[in-house]
Amino acid sequence: MRLPTMEQLSELHARLISDKQDIEQRLEHNGHYGLDTGWKSNSSDLTTIDNHPADAGTDMFERSKDIALLEQEELHLNRIDAALEAFQNGTYGSCIVCKEPIPYERLEAIPDCLYCLDHAPRQELTYNRPIEEETIQLPYGYSSEKAYTGWAGFDGEDAWQIVEQWGNSDSPAMSGNPEATDYAHIGSASEENDGFVEQLESFVATDITGRHVSIIHNSQYKRYMESEEGDHHLEQDS
Repeated sequence: MRLPTMEQLSELHARLISDKQDIEQRLEHNGHYGLDTGWKSNSSDLTTIDNHPADAGTDMFERSKDIALLEQEELHLNRIDAALEAFQNGTYGSCIVCKEPIPYERLEAIPDCLYCLDHAPRQELTYNRPIEEETIQLPYGYSSEKAYTGWAGFDGEDAWQIVEQWGNSDSPAMSGNPEATDYAHIGSASEENDGFVEQLESFVATDITGRHVSIIHNSQYKRYMESEEGDHHLEQDS
């Protein structure tokens, strides 16, 4: 372990002074990240809740970010002040917990450091989840539901297929569908059924009681028969 020399301690003290001045000048220049003035102080509106809630949401996000940045700068200033106070007390370079010397390499990397590596306060990441998640189910249409349950009624792929129907920059020649011959079939799922899963769901109908079954001879029915999926003899006689 290499301890700092007197010359190195002098350089570290100068760095702390310089960092302190830089932070104070920066805070003064930017008005403590804009927090010296009230929110929407330049607006003539009587209320911040107007006809543009998205603007209010943006302002709220920016103000929250400014508060977080200001708290970070103030924390850094407090650490620098504590290190400068340690210089005055003659305790700089020693851990305030175990009193053991702090290696110069650590002080050089973090001049406002007052702890050795073993006793440095650590902010451990927590993997605890809210207790509500034990009872709240994933919403219908959750994009990653397949990863949890193996099934999704409507996932991210389905959402893209719907949006893709409104057009994209592809041409039939560049489509991912090798059978595409026109713009109506360039979608990655252009041949999938729309509104039903199996073809027979689009032409098999029942009355309100569910007992009387009938067949609707629509285009899906004709395509179903042409693909030899069905049998005409299974239909009831007209």
